[in-house]
Amino acid sequence: MTNSKKIPVNTVTRDLCNLAEPTKNIYETVVILAKRANQISIAEKKELTRKLEDFKNDRDTMEEVFENREQIEISKYYERQPKPSLVAISEFENGEIYYRMAKEDSKEE
Repeated sequence: MTNSKKIPVNTVTRDLCNLAEPTKNIYETVVILAKRANQISIAEKKELTRKLEDFKNDRDTMEEVFENREQIEISKYYERQPKPSLVAISEFENGEIYYRMAKEDSKEE
C-alpha cells in the first residue's frame, strides 16, 4: 500500500478523550480501529504475496534455494511500512474512516 501522507512509525502518545470523542466510547473506537487495521493488514498481505509470487521457483530443494536481491528489497520495503494499527489510527484521527453503529435490536423487541 502506498500512503501519500506521512504516518509516524514510532510510538506516539495520544489523548484517549480526543480519540474517543467521535464515538463517545473508547471501546467502540478500539473496535473500529481494530477492524480497520485488520482490513489494511489483509490488503498488504495480498499485495506482498502477489509481488512475491513472481519469485516462486518450481524447484524447492534446499540446494537450489537462493535469495533474489529484488525479493529482499520488496521484503525490506514492507518491513519499513507503518504498522496497520498506526495507519488505522491516523485515518481515524483525520476522519477518513467510515463507520456506522448497529442499532440495538433488543430495545425494539
